[in-house]
Formats: sequence, C-alpha cells, structure tokens
Amino acid sequence: MKRRFRKRLISLAMIPVLLGSMGWTAAALSPEKISAPSALLMEAETGRVLFEKNAHEKRPCASITKVMTLLLVMEALDEGKIKLEDEVAASAHAASMGGSDIWLKEGEVMSVDDLLKATVIMSANDAAVVLAEYIAGSESDFVAQMNQKAAELGMKDTTFKNCNGLDEDGHLTSAYDVALMSRALISHEKIFDYTQVWMDSVRGGETQLVNTNKLLKTYNGITGLKTGTTGKAGSCITATATRDGLSLISVVLGCSNTKDRFDSAAKLLDYGFANWESAQLEIPALQQLAVTNGMESLVGVEAKSEGKVSVLVPKGKEEQVKVSVSMPESVRAPVEKGQKLGEVLYQLEDDTLGKVSITATEAVEAIDWQKCFVKLLESLLCFI
Repeated sequence: MKRRFRKRLISLAMIPVLLGSMGWTAAALSPEKISAPSALLMEAETGRVLFEKNAHEKRPCASITKVMTLLLVMEALDEGKIKLEDEVAASAHAASMGGSDIWLKEGEVMSVDDLLKATVIMSANDAAVVLAEYIAGSESDFVAQMNQKAAELGMKDTTFKNCNGLDEDGHLTSAYDVALMSRALISHEKIFDYTQVWMDSVRGGETQLVNTNKLLKTYNGITGLKTGTTGKAGSCITATATRDGLSLISVVLGCSNTKDRFDSAAKLLDYGFANWESAQLEIPALQQLAVTNGMESLVGVEAKSEGKVSVLVPKGKEEQVKVSVSMPESVRAPVEKGQKLGEVLYQLEDDTLGKVSITATEAVEAIDWQKCFVKLLESLLCFI
C-alpha cells in the first residue's frame, strides 16, 4: 500500500472521450446521477481519478477532517513517538468540545487505543483533541502539522482550523483533497482495525460505540473510512472499499441528508467496480546495457517492484495491455548505482497505465587511462 505514484487528474468531461477513443467499454457516469454537490472517485493504488463532480470546490467537511488527524496519529505510532497502550489525560479544552463526543471529563485518563476507537467509530470530537494535544502539545500546534502535511500531499484546496471538523470560518477542503488524504491514511493498514469495526466499547464496556458509517452493514467490500455532518458541511463521507484486489475511494461532500450521502457514495463505488479492475502484470526479463567511455563495457540493470506490477484497466481489457521496455542502446560513463536508465511501460492503446523505472545495479567509472594501464599490466603478468 505504500507505493507512491504521481497522481493523474482526468476531468469528468474528458472521461467518455478518452474511453471512447480507445475502444474502452466503461460506461460514463453523469454528474446528474450523483445527488451530492461535490464528489470524486479515486483508485487507491495509482491515485487515478475515475469520476469527479465539482471536485475542487472548497467546502466544509465536518468530521472528515479527522482523516488528517488520524493520518498524523498513525505516523506518530509508526515512528514510535506514541504507543497504543499510552495513557493520556483529557485537558479542559478537550473536555469542552461539543457535537459528537464520548463526554470526556477534565483529567479523565484513556489509552491511545481507546481514544482511536472513539475517534474513528464514534467520531468523538473530544477524543480527537486529546490525541492532537498528546502528539503536538496543543491543538493549535497540531493543526499547524495538519496544514503542513496537507501541503506535502498536494492538498491545494485545504485549510484546517481545528482537528475535529467542528464548523469554523475558513476551515475548508475539497473532494479531491479528501481523496488524497484518505489515500495516505489507508496506506497505514492498522487503521482498518478501527474503520471496519461496527460496534465496540470503552471505559471497560460502560460506553458503547456504534460506527457512524452505515455502509459497513450494507456494502460489499467496504473497509472504511469516515463520515461527517455539521450544519455548514451537510452530510459527508469518504468511503473506501476493496474487491478482487481493486481498492477505491469514494468522496461525497455537502449532501442534504444521510440517505443521499450513503447512496451517492455507494453509487460511485458501484460504478468503479463495474467498469474497472486491477491487473497484476509481470516485469519482463532485462538485458545488460552497453556502456561507452567506461571502465566496464556493460552494466547490469533491474526494474524493482514488490512482486508483479499492479495497473488499473477497464474490465476485460487486461489481455490487450502491451508491455514494452524503453531504454537506450547504451549509456555513457560514469554510471551511478541506482541511476535511472529507462522504464518498463504498460500501455493500452495510447494510454500509459503504469511505469516501472529501470536502474543500474552497479556503478561504472568513466575510463581512466592510468587504471587501464594497471589492469593491462596485471593481465600480462598473469601469463608470465
């Protein structure tokens, strides 16, 4: 899940044109069929956009904000800055949160694990603030980290003002940006231990938690991710699902009610699973590359990938994907180990579905006449 690809955005208007010109069979989904005012469907592995409707329109997103909060928590866990068993006391500020919460009292102690349960399953605003303060010292410092991470992810439509999504002037994002941070979050597979739970409890069973994502009970393959509702944001959701190796992210913002929110998210996922699939393709065998002006005449090459290469293709088109190697006939020394020398390309008609870099397995120095003389002398001594 941690593979990184450059994201490619295709406008909604161009999708049917592109598919039609290539003879693809994916049926275009019209914006009118999605009741949400802003929506987007992204394939998680490559980041490819399959559908968009007002995807860069800046809007409040309510508790979808917690996706970024959870991403920073997952990173802190991975880096060893915090542990799931750590016990954390709620501050007066955290206990003062309104909206959806678990009624934390100032000074009440809860483990990071239970705070994560409350934040993900119950969408608890107070629990989110406790986690933010534990990581950064204060919510304001944590929000600064949220905005910094948003910039790193290329979330150009986003400004965070708090860590839980309560309505606040200037606290805005877009469907596209929500998909970007959702994609980053699900690269931390530990998050699924929380997002796929329907019911749980904290405080030794005294406080019951019921997941706000009703798709967990109704949609085949759902894996998460986060709902959100406020007066300004309306009903929102970022929904993730996986079937047959294909993972999708469906983002819906600004619905007038929860039914439309879940219906729109499910309709987007249905469209993706009906028309696309993830193909696992082999990397071809590669020959050594000739080196000019070097101390060696050949250099070894490799195309690194974790197993087969995963590419997104329209359903039924896997056999039509062409694999080719783009590499020069020779490379001039010096050559550094790991230097990019070419690419393996996976193409369907005129569209490039995926690429894997070809790199040098060793270094080759530029020709040095003094070293050549020494090597020649050594070879002559072998025959004496």
